[in-house]
Amino acid sequence: MKCPVSGHADPIRLDPLVGDLAGETAALGAAGPLAAVELPGGVPVWAVTHYAEARSLLTDPRLVKDIEVWGAWQRGEIAPDWPLIGLANPGRSMLTVDGEEHRRLRSLVAQALTPRRVEQLRERITELTENLLDKLPRDSFDPVDLKAEFAYPLPVYVVSELMGVEREQLPRLQVLFEKFFSTQTPPAEVVATLTELNGLMAKTVAEKKEAPTDDLTGALIQASEDGDRLTDEEIVNTLQLAMVAGHETTVSLIVNAVAALLARPEQLRLVLSGEVGWDVAVEETLRWATPTSHVLIRFATEDVPVGDKVIAKGEALIVSYAAIGWDERQYGPTAAEFDITRPGPIRHISFGHGPHVCPGAALSRLEATIALPALFARFPDLRLAVEPSELRNKPVVTQNDMYELPVYLNPAPVAASAGA
Repeated sequence: MKCPVSGHADPIRLDPLVGDLAGETAALGAAGPLAAVELPGGVPVWAVTHYAEARSLLTDPRLVKDIEVWGAWQRGEIAPDWPLIGLANPGRSMLTVDGEEHRRLRSLVAQALTPRRVEQLRERITELTENLLDKLPRDSFDPVDLKAEFAYPLPVYVVSELMGVEREQLPRLQVLFEKFFSTQTPPAEVVATLTELNGLMAKTVAEKKEAPTDDLTGALIQASEDGDRLTDEEIVNTLQLAMVAGHETTVSLIVNAVAALLARPEQLRLVLSGEVGWDVAVEETLRWATPTSHVLIRFATEDVPVGDKVIAKGEALIVSYAAIGWDERQYGPTAAEFDITRPGPIRHISFGHGPHVCPGAALSRLEATIALPALFARFPDLRLAVEPSELRNKPVVTQNDMYELPVYLNPAPVAASAGA
């Protein structure tokens, strides 16, 4: 498909394999604040790449989530098996509507994730953290994939308990979520993946209607019965959205924080000594290695000028949070560097801004600020098992997500002296 946005014939093509995220992020920032971009599959969009413009556009009512506004969609140029269709058109939920409808759908989730209610989860998150750390091999000198053994299961367990999804479903959901996000999912599997995901969520909702439960999904069902007019589709899509968003961001946050600190021993010492708080390390990770590289997708209901460019009516906009976090106008000439001693509070918008700001931001922060100090307290000699340059991103253009995080949990064994 070749239909460049507003006549721009040479867009930045996002690499579906995410082979050089840092280079791509720098290129997007240099092209900004509004860059012409081609998504995998040849789909043209605009990307906002600078902090100030992003804050403005994320509150601009002329940019909406309704895919029916998208000219390329209206013209039939977006195939139903496009690998990113599940993110561009995930069904009716708080992610895809605006205004009063958005407030209605979001309110119940937001009520369950107020700072006070999130804080009440601290004890359970701590318990899950310690249980996972107990399972790590304390006496092993072999590499361990910290993502698979710790960073992934912790937020998945937290959000599944919050939503009332049985652990027995999690292995299959993991497979489906991998396909959901990947640009490498074969076209023949895209629709099947979305159908199966929807079916599993619908089955969970149906079971909870038959046997009410004291969890967030149960609360959504009860609200619909009390007159808040949530349809079954809205409940199912909200459950699916919460499951996806409730773990993906936190997994990447924990992995990226550990990798960044282990690659910079001097900064790790500052955190371990208490000179810099874990909360600061978390915020700098969110800024510098934002878990969500790009968020799809908004559509212009009329022409929206941005500097010397225009998002024309019917065109699409993505929010490039990776580039926004490296905006030198906001963070100075060292914006592309990880630095927990950065002066002042580290202000970023990695959880979004405006009406669609992530309602689970406080929960993600809480999980990270519990998991990270507990991990390093249990394994003070933790170190990378590969060079930082060998850590590889998964082929997911929307997520800053690694395949694995191989580490050594224990100090290297001391070789026996000769003749001993």
